[in-house]
Amino acid sequence: MSSTTDLRRTPLYERHLAAGARVVPFAGWEMPVQYVGVKEEHLAVRSAAGVFDVSHMGEIRTVGPQAAAFLQRILSNDVEKIAVGGSQYSVLCTEDGGVLDDLFTYRLADDVYLTVTNASNHAKDLAWFQRWAEGFDVTVEDAFDEFAMLAVQGPDARRITSQVLGYELPGPFRTGGAIWNDADVLVAGTGYTGEDGVELLVPPAVAPDLWDALLAAGVQPAGLGARDTLRMEACFHLYGNDLSEDRDPIGAGLGWACKEATGFVGSEAVAAARAGGSPHGEKLVPFRFTDKGIPRGGNDVVGGGTVTSGTFSPSLGIGIGLAYVPVASAEVGTPLTIDVRGRERPAEVATKPLYKRPN
Repeated sequence: MSSTTDLRRTPLYERHLAAGARVVPFAGWEMPVQYVGVKEEHLAVRSAAGVFDVSHMGEIRTVGPQAAAFLQRILSNDVEKIAVGGSQYSVLCTEDGGVLDDLFTYRLADDVYLTVTNASNHAKDLAWFQRWAEGFDVTVEDAFDEFAMLAVQGPDARRITSQVLGYELPGPFRTGGAIWNDADVLVAGTGYTGEDGVELLVPPAVAPDLWDALLAAGVQPAGLGARDTLRMEACFHLYGNDLSEDRDPIGAGLGWACKEATGFVGSEAVAAARAGGSPHGEKLVPFRFTDKGIPRGGNDVVGGGTVTSGTFSPSLGIGIGLAYVPVASAEVGTPLTIDVRGRERPAEVATKPLYKRPN
């Protein structure tokens, strides 16, 4: 990691310091890992509402009469099924079926789309978009500097955010526009915690005041630590851990987001993996410990396989994670043994999601 003088800061950096955040280097940024504590912030999102600064995420705008056709060519899902005001999850694949990134794309108008990239992949993704745009009547724009992004998540997130904005929020996986303090706000019914909520894309200058308003309304600031434990309980992937250019989306369990019939870049390799199995002969599975211990990414699965993400689940009170294991060991209920710093810990393959809200 570069020295702290080389790291970027979001428009909310001073707010994080004021809230007592512990700031750490992450993907080239100085980001809050926690405020009062990962467990407290995690449980606040599960029980009420938390807000995450995700302004380090990137945005790419695609505009033009062939915008849909172009995105259909490079994104793995069926872009033509996104209605205006809709959103869709997909992956960006290399020609040989590796995963460059996983993305959300919003259709803002007939010929206008906004794609959100992972922070560490933004420059790479933008170059990929620009490379494949040749020959299409489309304009690809780097929209990164236009937005700050706040994710408000939890069972109370919609109610509180609606009160703050004075706006009836769009439903899950839908988008809408609001005006707050004379500024445009793009409201998207998405998030990466397993809870209901919204993501708010606003001009950077407006973000601090909106952050203040959300906190004043009772939303708990939450850092990257809680974001990670929440997404693992929901079995959501983290690029660089569970996804990479060396792994295909079928082995990663993302076949549902791949529609090979659209002919996207890498579709032939993905179709081959779907038909014959991942070239690695492994599948990504969720697991839970059946005794004490906390798994971490990089731990070996005894007998074959590797933990890609691991943590202690504040909601379940046990160690959980995701791991690539041989296909023969991927069935739910299969016992696993995880080597945690030289100590073998018993675990079992579990169902997705690892955490479900009680009825």
